[in-house]
Amino acid sequence: MSIRVFIIDDSAVVRKVLTDILTAAAGIEVIGSAQDPIFALAHMEKNWPDVITLDIEMPRMDGITFLKKIMVERPTPIVMCSTLTEKGSKASLDALRFGAIDVVAKPKSDVKTSLPESSRDLVNAIKVAAKANMAVLKPMPIARISPNRNKFTADAMLDKGHKLGLKKAGPLIAIGASTGGTQAIAAVLAALPSNTLPILIVQHMPAHFTQAFAKRLNEVSRLEVKEAQDNDALLPGLVLVAPGGKHMMLQVTQFGASVKIKDGPPVNRHKPSVDVLFRSVAKYAGANALGIILTGMGDDGAVGIKEMHEVGAKTIAQNEETCVVYGMPAVAVKLGGVDHVLALSKIPQMIVQHRRV
Repeated sequence: MSIRVFIIDDSAVVRKVLTDILTAAAGIEVIGSAQDPIFALAHMEKNWPDVITLDIEMPRMDGITFLKKIMVERPTPIVMCSTLTEKGSKASLDALRFGAIDVVAKPKSDVKTSLPESSRDLVNAIKVAAKANMAVLKPMPIARISPNRNKFTADAMLDKGHKLGLKKAGPLIAIGASTGGTQAIAAVLAALPSNTLPILIVQHMPAHFTQAFAKRLNEVSRLEVKEAQDNDALLPGLVLVAPGGKHMMLQVTQFGASVKIKDGPPVNRHKPSVDVLFRSVAKYAGANALGIILTGMGDDGAVGIKEMHEVGAKTIAQNEETCVVYGMPAVAVKLGGVDHVLALSKIPQMIVQHRRV
């Protein structure tokens, strides 16, 4: 049965491009489009879609206002189509905070000039959104608590002699997530004390988005959260978020544990990749690490968390009931690399208990 999609965008050109891309994809049917949410609501009442694509800036009612309205009145998977700008990234994070499933780059003016990966990202986002567990989507906390798509593995980024490192990092937390992860990560960080162990995070997200994401997390957490830069040191109470469009790896030098930020091919079709982080953590932190794989589609991180498990690290997967999409955690569990399968609300306690500072 086809996934029924309704497109909302004030640009007739963009509506046509989105329609052409989605109509060409197997298993997707575009049932209508509208230039703003007011027109859209009138049309959708007659034939409610499975997934909605939504622009952010529109006349009469903006995308964020419409998103809030839908999530209260009739929760429906929504994929935001945004421009990859600083302003667009902040608005997109607001959309994710209020319940959007994913954000994809708005396509160029026609299908021929739209990059193949952009079209593929849109189609994949629609298919993932159609499977989303809407019951677990909750808004992010809002106040501080007092490309090349070949499926490379992490070997493409790690040192060729990828053996257990001799120098070891101290205790740390490594977290990986994809669809639904922005809300899940915010919920976890908001529950942690200021003296928590160093935390490394990979959230599948485009370039230009992760800096705004880190700033948002910093506002809801007692911890210091920042977008990682090359050679940033690991410190208690510090959270480093992998920058979009780059890979982040743990390294240990004569100066201690830090992160390496490096460009390279997408791994498991993602950049940053969870597997790249997790496998480097297995190498340089070993049993000192705690690995956590959260909600997300696909299998990125499953091999890496198993490698962490095999060198003695404790590992956790978010359970199906609290995942927006139970994909990455499910594969990790299936591969046998997970010690504990927990509800999202139980994960902060495990982090606090892990080798306290």
